[in-house]
Amino acid sequence: MTLTKKGEYALRAMIQLGIAKSIGKALVPVSELADSNRLPLKFVERILLELREAGYVETQRGKLGGYLLAKPMQEIHMGELVRLIDGRLAPISCASETDYARCSCPDEEHCGLRMLMIDVRNAISSILDRYTLGDVVEVTLRKMRQDNATLPFTQEPAPACRSGRRVADPAQGFLSQLGIRSVLTDESHLEESAESEA
Repeated sequence: MTLTKKGEYALRAMIQLGIAKSIGKALVPVSELADSNRLPLKFVERILLELREAGYVETQRGKLGGYLLAKPMQEIHMGELVRLIDGRLAPISCASETDYARCSCPDEEHCGLRMLMIDVRNAISSILDRYTLGDVVEVTLRKMRQDNATLPFTQEPAPACRSGRRVADPAQGFLSQLGIRSVLTDESHLEESAESEA
């Protein structure tokens, strides 16, 4: 899976619309949506049109118009958004469930690369299909409040960020914010879990 800029901007826009709804601002002008997340306006407009055609957002025209979510956040799974914008989750087409295409391998059934990529696809989809836009918005808002960060669509200036953490620190991940150490565990951890549950 490769998340394109279009996919990234679509997910960021949907999360921003979810945050706006959660803080009582259901309708967001496209310019404000683009500005709040430093996204190119024309690109955001095209993405929102595609999301509207798919039934994820609605629009209100006019001077006070803007975009709003068309579905409840708990009904929008992150995996379906990624598939809508960027297609399959599998890194290679022969490992895809939703967009399968035969590869050039002479023995696909016994191809080690394909078997590995099926597991990669399963790991990616197990996260993206498990969590909803509502989950992501809830965790995002919780972290922002915990860190005393300025919420989007407010007039307050953002506080200076002084994190000493490395870039892409696992402690800053979504699952970490939910209190989950790792989705993928080795067999010894699974055996320990099974023994402690018994």
